[in-house]
Amino acid sequence: MHPATELVRFDAAPGDPHAPCSTPIYQTATFAQPDPLVGGSYDYTRSGNPTRSVLEQQLALLEGADRAFTFTTGMAALALITRLVPAGGRVLCGDDLYGGSWRYLEQVAAPMGLRTGSVDPNDLEALERELAVGADFLLIETPTNPRLRVVDLLAVAARCRAHGCRLVVDNSLMTPLRQKPLAQGADLVMHSATKFLGGHADLSAGVLAVNDPQLAERIAFLQNAEGTALAPFECWLLLRGLKTLHLRLAQQERNAAALAELLQASPLVTRVRAAGTLVCFETGSVETSAAILRLLECFTIAVSFGSVASTASLPCRMSHASIPAEERRARALPEDLVRLSAGIEQTEDLAHDLQQALRTVAGALERAC
Repeated sequence: MHPATELVRFDAAPGDPHAPCSTPIYQTATFAQPDPLVGGSYDYTRSGNPTRSVLEQQLALLEGADRAFTFTTGMAALALITRLVPAGGRVLCGDDLYGGSWRYLEQVAAPMGLRTGSVDPNDLEALERELAVGADFLLIETPTNPRLRVVDLLAVAARCRAHGCRLVVDNSLMTPLRQKPLAQGADLVMHSATKFLGGHADLSAGVLAVNDPQLAERIAFLQNAEGTALAPFECWLLLRGLKTLHLRLAQQERNAAALAELLQASPLVTRVRAAGTLVCFETGSVETSAAILRLLECFTIAVSFGSVASTASLPCRMSHASIPAEERRARALPEDLVRLSAGIEQTEDLAHDLQQALRTVAGALERAC
């Protein structure tokens, strides 16, 4: 069955005697037990909830995973990964990583004893050297955010396997409809479901998907022990968002392609990068980039991406501001880089809005000369 059909035709409430077409929200903390000595299917929502079970089954199906787990945020999913690392263990991460992930690893996990390191995953010789030193997990994004660099997953996965290192891929940007990292050798797939999976900027959620049964059991134990599972209402919001994922992505990708083409023709723009629904561009000046954003009317200046509404941001001053300036320079992350996340608006409206902003700023700069 095509994923677009699976998103809509997935069983909304397996076993429910009333056969609802939409998954019910089991907004309850506890469940009555049939007997003091015999437990029921569920007992406490922190440990399990029917709404969450349906969501996790659908996410596992989409990712081609045996199990999927949902969390209160993407950061909660990342935090759980660090719990899988033995005392004194080491986590490597790609050198182009979301600022919040960098902050958690370097400023929360590292002070608690986790050893960390970073490497360009496309520099296979450097990766081999780092893996030879020893690493329990390698965390990467592909494409990366916001530089939109694509990683050779098959090559990286092969080297991780050879060194006994588990590969974690953040698939937030591509979604399971465009990329399935587990099929390419990843051990774990992570999502900020706040982005495309939810798609409406109305919930925060994280996802982990895995095939290894022992790893899955450990994740389930930690999720329950730490109380980081997604609540029933947010599970329902995410289930609702998933139904239109394929439609949203198609329109967002059309819009992004049109915006990228427009930017490439602008004399203000020095470089354009694009992947999926994201378009990033540079102007050579933070002031010029900021001036363009201030003039946009169909784009909201906001962090995050993947919503039905188009957004615009300066990552170095917003989503990646937690990475120190010297570290950003070492990663060659341009301070003037603008990230556009295309929404589902009419393509012509977005293009006209961006064009008027570019022309207005270009005219002002010309007059200033």
